[in-house]
Amino acid sequence: MMRGMGNMQNMMKQMQKMQKKMQEAQEELAEKTFEGTAGGGMVTVSINGQKQVIDVKINPEAVDPEDVEMLQDLVLAATNDALKKVDDTTNETMGQFTKGMNLPGMF
Repeated sequence: MMRGMGNMQNMMKQMQKMQKKMQEAQEELAEKTFEGTAGGGMVTVSINGQKQVIDVKINPEAVDPEDVEMLQDLVLAATNDALKKVDDTTNETMGQFTKGMNLPGMF
């Protein structure tokens, strides 16, 4: 009976260690900057790991008063590109913690 308790405590310690590592990984991700581009670099959007847009750069050549829609599309595409990079990196980074653990619904 006592041996079962020891295993349980050991497992809890492992879980706490893993939680701490996961938290550190999440904090690191939050501080990273992800860049999305569109139109061959005409528009660049920078987003942090918390999915907040922190910078938008638009090449003056992309600004055509006759075609505002194209510029809007480029900004949208660059933003989505940056968001996808955040998601991909987050899934990659956090995925290493769930490998080998059958925890449905963790991420």
